[in-house]
Amino acid sequence: MADTFNYRIDHHGSLVRPAELTAARASGDPQALREAELRAVQEAVAYQRRLRSTVVTDGDFPREDFRGAVLDAVSGFRRTDEVGADGLTRWVAESLPKANGPLLADWAARLAELTVIAPKASLPSPAYLAATTFQPGLGLASARELGEALAEIIRTEIELLVSRGVRLIQLNNPLLLGQLATAPADPGALSFEDALAVDALAIRLDERPEGVRIGVAPGWVAPAAVDRARAERLYGAIAADRWVLPLDQGTEAELDLVRALPEGWDVCLGVVDATVPQLEELDTVMARIDAVGEFKDLEDAAVSPSRGFADVADRPLLSAEEQRAKLVLVETVARYVWGNEF
Repeated sequence: MADTFNYRIDHHGSLVRPAELTAARASGDPQALREAELRAVQEAVAYQRRLRSTVVTDGDFPREDFRGAVLDAVSGFRRTDEVGADGLTRWVAESLPKANGPLLADWAARLAELTVIAPKASLPSPAYLAATTFQPGLGLASARELGEALAEIIRTEIELLVSRGVRLIQLNNPLLLGQLATAPADPGALSFEDALAVDALAIRLDERPEGVRIGVAPGWVAPAAVDRARAERLYGAIAADRWVLPLDQGTEAELDLVRALPEGWDVCLGVVDATVPQLEELDTVMARIDAVGEFKDLEDAAVSPSRGFADVADRPLLSAEEQRAKLVLVETVARYVWGNEF
């Protein structure tokens, strides 16, 4: 739970891709793409260091979208021509997945070489992938079977990441917050209970080295109203060190998500909206944090944007300059809340 390693100034991992990287990806030249990716990651590290972030990521630059860490490196999946309601290209699972090597660990090792700032890695959760890629009749018995196989792959990768110097790992399951509504959303191919069980398997480590934290981002937007019992089941089932929750709209439901956390648990508050260019007023953001502080010890908290800035490489949510302004505001908020000592 909460300790001295709070990584106060955080972000979800995906950043707006530079034009040179986008052009290299469109060129179809693998060598040019690899070289552009390496340059872009090196520049991203320097960029995050200048922003005084307490963690550094590769920006998801080597991947087409936030699922790519798994879908690009694990066999058993087939890309289709369909695009889902979430705007993501649909992949389907045709057999039990098998990892063909490290997923993110090689890039993570480069991050550790480039800076002393704590490297962070973001992965799609196994339950999310199972819920969105399982299709009956393609050779798998159930979405739960698929999810458990993915959980083993991701758990192994988490252990490898930790051994390579990564200190903050975030699992993304955008479906979970919809399941905490008083009228739950469609869970996809995996039930809420099965999703909890699968994601819990992925972060079941025998031990956590000092300073290592595993976080879960259960979605980007709070439901209209929170079912407190379902929220408590979520937090109780998955042994995460950090919960990454939205706090960018100022709703009562956002506060309810934090209220349901057990006392002393770590929370990262998504305090600026990564989907709109307008910059929040500092006083507005601080008022929302003060509201959390009325019932939550802010020593157990961190701040970040509400979500990634470019979950899909060629569809950034903001411009690079708008992204920078949001990240600078997050850093400013952190210093208002905790001073200059992190």
